[in-house]
Amino acid sequence: MRWENLTLESDHSRADTALFGADAVVTRTFDTPEFAGITFHEIRARSIINRVPGASRMPFEWTVNPYRGCSHACVYCFARKTHSYLDLDTGLGFDSQIVVKVNAPELLRRQLSSRRWLGDHIAMGTNVDCYQRAEGRYRLMPGILAALRDHANPYSILTKGTLILRDLDLLKQSSEVTDVGISVSVGFVDPELWRTVEPGTPAPERRLDVVRTFTEHGLGCGVLMAPVIPFLSDHPAQLRATVRAIAASGATSVTPLVLHLRPGAREWFMAWLGRHHPHLVRRYERLYADGAYAPKWYQRRITRQVHDLAQEYGIGPTRAGTPRRISEPEPTEHAMTEPTQLTLI
Repeated sequence: MRWENLTLESDHSRADTALFGADAVVTRTFDTPEFAGITFHEIRARSIINRVPGASRMPFEWTVNPYRGCSHACVYCFARKTHSYLDLDTGLGFDSQIVVKVNAPELLRRQLSSRRWLGDHIAMGTNVDCYQRAEGRYRLMPGILAALRDHANPYSILTKGTLILRDLDLLKQSSEVTDVGISVSVGFVDPELWRTVEPGTPAPERRLDVVRTFTEHGLGCGVLMAPVIPFLSDHPAQLRATVRAIAASGATSVTPLVLHLRPGAREWFMAWLGRHHPHLVRRYERLYADGAYAPKWYQRRITRQVHDLAQEYGIGPTRAGTPRRISEPEPTEHAMTEPTQLTLI
């Protein structure tokens, strides 16, 4: 188990030391319906600002990830592989074994105050969702946003969670002193597909209500139309319905991203596909025969169709400062303060 760079300051019951190592983690379960079957592993991280590896395709250099694992349980989630770095299961374990960096707000404030920190843009929600269900219990984001606001540090957030509306005032305050980018992920509006492929997330309509609320309060909000799922959400009529709904929400931009299947996510998604759409398994094997990404011709076709629809419905181009391409996990982020050591992201 890779729990280096972690310490524990708590009198609560310990996790299974065979799994996590002595004095590393506090394990909790909550007897409430919204957390049924979910285990939380509370840790105290030594660093919270993480550098994105140089080989990454991410359009940003620094991230903050207060959680690891995600109860959204999206079957395609590219971050599933990161659970294996902790010797945790990338399937059900990723959905139900949630790592919580309980000291994230105070640690971030301390790191932002460091003379070594130059005030670069920080992206959040790029690995797992910082507004997943656990945030309702742990409330880490208000402290994180307050620290960023107080240091006038630019940042962006990508989320599928409606809980972000709880922090509307903090986001407005931040926008008065620094650049803030907000994006909501809505890949499709098909309710049946949503129930099976994103079972732990708010419905697409509720996510678009988040966009609408931000628009009403004068905060621009873009939509990452991701993922577009081949043969399940890519029919022209489906793309049109999704872009039309995004436009009606008042989104400032729409950025399509075709499903990609990296190791960890690929196995879990293909097992789901075999159960729910077995007739598509061979088509997927052919489409993704060359690796994690769909062929360039397919990606270009989807991008062109979505951009044409966006122009038709009057949605502007992607704004600078918002997440543009969330295309791969961050397997080897390095701590700002200890760049030679692998830290928990």
